[in-house]
Amino acid sequence: MNKIMAIKVNGRIANAPAVQDVLTKYGCNIKTRVGFHEVNEDQCSTDGILILQLFGDDSEIQAMNSELLKIDGIIPKFIEF
Repeated sequence: MNKIMAIKVNGRIANAPAVQDVLTKYGCNIKTRVGFHEVNEDQCSTDGILILQLFGDDSEIQAMNSELLKIDGIIPKFIEF
């Protein structure tokens, strides 16, 4: 089964470093990472969405989810097919 996580990052500029720390810690559990945020000539969005294709032990993935939930403005959700 594919393990997919979507992460809504509110306050991207303030919260991205903490999210990056968690994703780096669990980097061996991430096969694919795609990030989206609005951008134009005048500004860069303060919110974003990350999509992760995950790999590995469920306990590691749940630990990553728990750490992400502790960060203000971060909403991780699992997508199951």
